[in-house]
Amino acid sequence: MRSSYARVLIVDDEPQIRRFLKTSLSAQNYEVVEAIDGTEALKLAQREKPDLMILDLGLPDIDGIEVIRRLRAAGANALPIIVLSARSDEHGKVEALDLGADDYITKPFGMEELTARVRAALRHRLQVQGVAAALVTGDLRIDLVQRLISRAGEPIKLSPKEFDILRMLATHAGKVLTHRFLLQEVWGTANAEDVQYLRAFIRLLRQKIEPQPDRPIYVVTETGVGYRLKMLDEIPLDQTAGKVETP
Repeated sequence: MRSSYARVLIVDDEPQIRRFLKTSLSAQNYEVVEAIDGTEALKLAQREKPDLMILDLGLPDIDGIEVIRRLRAAGANALPIIVLSARSDEHGKVEALDLGADDYITKPFGMEELTARVRAALRHRLQVQGVAAALVTGDLRIDLVQRLISRAGEPIKLSPKEFDILRMLATHAGKVLTHRFLLQEVWGTANAEDVQYLRAFIRLLRQKIEPQPDRPIYVVTETGVGYRLKMLDEIPLDQTAGKVETP
């Protein structure tokens, strides 16, 4: 039986990044395994059976996108993957998420933010193994079975499409869902590129479930990528005040 909280495989060719992550995660009782390139990452993923992978996209042999593709093709669908990406690599983020990555974090990053993403990804792994009938985050309650939504005990009436969007976000709570994924799941493949249509419905949904719709704390935008439903313990209080966000 492991004494650590979870085993994390760090894949990055920069020694200082690996050292920083290992020191920080070990201090929080995570067990850390390291790989310096994609080839070693694939071997360790099979041998060490990590609970989560932190993966840099820019690797010296095969890039992170190909690592994700091979892992998912090999059946490692339950392994949460958090991608490390350059700030300008928006296309890489979207491609990684569409291939099955669970989340991304942009360099440079703070350890508090990363550990929040790690907790969310591990929680999502448990969810997909047995999705709960109801989800509570802050004062928002989402009952997926009875199709009942409430905030602070007050019922909220959603349209069928608004509920379908919220259901997808709640089923994957904490995970970034790309525009394409949401459009395909809610409207079908014919509407997979109609991002403006999705944004309009997100705006309507926020009007109903957010305490301040122009400063959302639940359905948050991942710029140029998609949306996520945040759990309350992922939201540093000092980062929510005064932040105006559009779909």
